Amino acid sequence: METNFVHHQSAHCENGVASNLLKHQGINISEPMVFGIGSGLFFFYLPLLKVNHAPAISYRPMPGFIFNKAAKRLGIKVKRVKFSNPQSAQKALEDNLKNNIPSGLQVGVYNLTYFPDEYRFHFNAHNLVVYGKKDDTFLISDPVMETVTTLTEKELEKVRFAKGALAPKGQMYYPVAIPAVIDWETAIKKGIKNTCNDMLAPVPIVGVSAMRFLSRSIRKWPAKKGVKVANHYLAQLVRMQEEIGTGGGGFRFIYAAFLQEASVILKNEKLKELSLEMTTIGDLWRDFAVNAARVYKNRSNQTDVYNSLADELLKLADLEEAFFKKLKKAI
Repeated sequence: METNFVHHQSAHCENGVASNLLKHQGINISEPMVFGIGSGLFFFYLPLLKVNHAPAISYRPMPGFIFNKAAKRLGIKVKRVKFSNPQSAQKALEDNLKNNIPSGLQVGVYNLTYFPDEYRFHFNAHNLVVYGKKDDTFLISDPVMETVTTLTEKELEKVRFAKGALAPKGQMYYPVAIPAVIDWETAIKKGIKNTCNDMLAPVPIVGVSAMRFLSRSIRKWPAKKGVKVANHYLAQLVRMQEEIGTGGGGFRFIYAAFLQEASVILKNEKLKELSLEMTTIGDLWRDFAVNAARVYKNRSNQTDVYNSLADELLKLADLEEAFFKKLKKAI
């Protein structure tokens, strides 16, 4: 069983799977366009909730939201199924492959045998496509990998039914209905408005307000929690930003590429200008991650390091608030 699926590498798994599945259906949509229409840019900080023994920080919406929103705004129907046992999950996947339907899966990262050891940790919201099967081996298109790869039946079962937070429960998804005509302009505008509203939300745990909340927390961590715990919190912050889903600088660069594409479709030069501005903000997010990493690795030569990092984050919040106000006005 093998579908005529074409693998394209991407920066982020969910955008990449969505883009690749839609390209297979004849819709030429880039990763940045999926990300922008699906309102993938986000910021969330909830210190009461702990992830890996550190406050919950997320640079993206919940798994599945990006593709679901993008599909809805493009008029595409996506079917999602979860399973109570591995046998029915494998049968449903094989039935799809027999019908030439490449299928997206949500999986756990820890047991992905083709991932380098340093990237294998307990994170259950990774996405990949299964596009075929030869003997007892499934053919895998993981968009963050350069080329296609494989997993045995047992290996795939293990990652589809990984335990813990955001357990995938064998989740499988694929497009089932594509409209004859797609209204790109309306979809793009809806995606942009949603992102602007999220990032400018008047609540302390979402958007630029959450960034300011986190900045205040960083100043307090060393005295309140001790340097060891404060550094663990910083390490988790950087991991969420740059490793688990490329949320910080990486997402800003993808969003900048989206605005560049959108400027052509909407014939809006202002979006092109804002694309350049977002690239600059992305560079500053990368600088912030590097400086935070120096602190928790005890390599920083700055004094008063935690206040310095908090100031950097405050500056990013100010820049993003101004940016999203201009973006909202531009459309």
